[in-house]
Amino acid sequence: MKNENPFIGIAGNIGVGKTTFTEIVTEWQGWHPFYESVMDNPYLSDFYGNMKRWSFNLQIYFLHHRFRNHVKMSNLSQGVMQDRTIYEDVEIFAKNLHELGNMDNRDWDNYRNLFKVMISFLRKPDLIIYLKASTDTLLTRIKKRARDYEKTIDPEYLHTLNVSYDKWIASIKDISVLTVDTNNFNIFEDKSELDNIIKQISNLL
Repeated sequence: MKNENPFIGIAGNIGVGKTTFTEIVTEWQGWHPFYESVMDNPYLSDFYGNMKRWSFNLQIYFLHHRFRNHVKMSNLSQGVMQDRTIYEDVEIFAKNLHELGNMDNRDWDNYRNLFKVMISFLRKPDLIIYLKASTDTLLTRIKKRARDYEKTIDPEYLHTLNVSYDKWIASIKDISVLTVDTNNFNIFEDKSELDNIIKQISNLL
């Protein structure tokens, strides 16, 4: 790698395969993985039951967790890969909740201002890898992993997130981005495609 200690962010919708991708690539490259706090998240179950009530609480939890990971990453002298970037919190999830009426203007303004202060202290990723998939593919993968709190996810909600992701990725100008279409990509079986993706990562770094 041209950059010996790169900071790579993995971006993508719910169920697209970020955690698996992070696990496999970091093992190949000898990088340190940082994962999204999902299984121990105290708000997720409540959030999917009542988005309007719990959206602000959930987003603050995610923001705190990712900021803490950023601080840890800054102190490591090795390559790191982050399962979901801090930018997605405001650009995708919180913004989407606000636009859908599940986060009021006061909470949205408060959250966004906190985010702006936080990222002023943070190193930007050297590369963002955007894993994308259709809503149908996401639903199939979510059903397969069978997490109780995801059983009530609205397909329309996933679709609006996909639209938001495409808009956000297209707007990024100051960070290199690699888009990976995962609809027909099985990371466990398609070794040649995985090798090609790793070569692209190397070139971009």
